[in-house]
Amino acid sequence: MKNILILLLIAMTILNCSNDDDNVNPNNCDLTTLISASEYMNAPSDQVTINSITIADNCLKINFGASGCDGNTWELVLIDSENVFESNPPQRNLRLSLKNEEACQAFITQELDFNISNLQVEGNQVLLNITNSDQTILYEY
Repeated sequence: MKNILILLLIAMTILNCSNDDDNVNPNNCDLTTLISASEYMNAPSDQVTINSITIADNCLKINFGASGCDGNTWELVLIDSENVFESNPPQRNLRLSLKNEEACQAFITQELDFNISNLQVEGNQVLLNITNSDQTILYEY
């Protein structure tokens, strides 16, 4: 009887274990995209040069640069204007906001991934206009 009770406790323990893999962020993006009309208009807009943009899964990879010491104090936010423009495909305007208080003259290049899954609209694609660059990119999902 004692052995049955021990086996039952072991079985219950095994069955109650959860899979931690379910809690992992599946897209591995560095940051999320903020959707806010007021932040789009009012967020810091220090000079930033966008070198390239690509999309992999639900991540928008932005390679950019700005003057500074090392870029460690930069505050970056990718902000959507909240407007969806009715066209084929639909379009959204985004802005990379940079707050840069570094006073050095070096030009620092960085690359960040932003989760853009919250920008999906009806259908399976949306054109993303990066307004502080001349670049647009088609996001297909």
